[in-house]
Amino acid sequence: MNRTRRTRDSAILIGAMWFALLPNVYGQGRGGPPPGPPPTPKAAAPIDLTGYWVSVVTEDWRFRMVTPPKGDTQSVPLNPAGLKITNDWDPAKDEAAGEQCKYYGAPAIMRNPGMVHITWQDDNTLRIETDAGTQTRVLHFGNWKPAEGEPTWQGDSIAQWETPRAGRGAPPPKSGNLKVVTTHLRAGYLRKNGVPYSANATLTEYYDLIQGVDGNPWLVVTAMVDDPAFLRMTFITSSNFKKQADGSGWDPTPCSARW
Repeated sequence: MNRTRRTRDSAILIGAMWFALLPNVYGQGRGGPPPGPPPTPKAAAPIDLTGYWVSVVTEDWRFRMVTPPKGDTQSVPLNPAGLKITNDWDPAKDEAAGEQCKYYGAPAIMRNPGMVHITWQDDNTLRIETDAGTQTRVLHFGNWKPAEGEPTWQGDSIAQWETPRAGRGAPPPKSGNLKVVTTHLRAGYLRKNGVPYSANATLTEYYDLIQGVDGNPWLVVTAMVDDPAFLRMTFITSSNFKKQADGSGWDPTPCSARW
């Protein structure tokens, strides 16, 4: 056997051995043991929403700080059915029917002036308490399924973190926002003067954190209400909250049909 033949046979043998070892080589390069379970929503939170926040009314002051006159529906895209409900508004009837919390449901509660307190109820559930109307919202992550029952003022809320796409092999980025979709609502008001939403309404919210010029965090809640019963198109609002050092201004008050 000449030298050329021996060299070629040796190369073939070495090549075959290399391909046989490829799975082990690449397996070692990928980090050894299999990954553990994914982090909980609390552990995976790209932003920290917890703490006390006070609303800063920078828009719609006359709709949020005082009760607007009856029939004032400016900027709300009501259809004829919604306009009729608004024009029939009577706070005394709401009080007599025990429905003084109509303006404190999820589609409107973050527009109420006051403070909110956000905490983790457990690893998969965020809790939002409001001093206006003494309401509590519960935001569920994951595959949570609501129990059957009557609609409520705060409805059933499903939450998820939205983050930029990470590069291959890189950890999830520590930036993003919270998206919340709420359904199964009890019919209520978008504004204090009887501007309605129905039990078929869907509320979609986006919670974002920004840094103010003073270096303190601000919470921006963008809310979109879709309601085929009373709205011609999506009703969109944006509410601002400033972070507080503690709960010293916390002042729970009951629902009221009028101010």
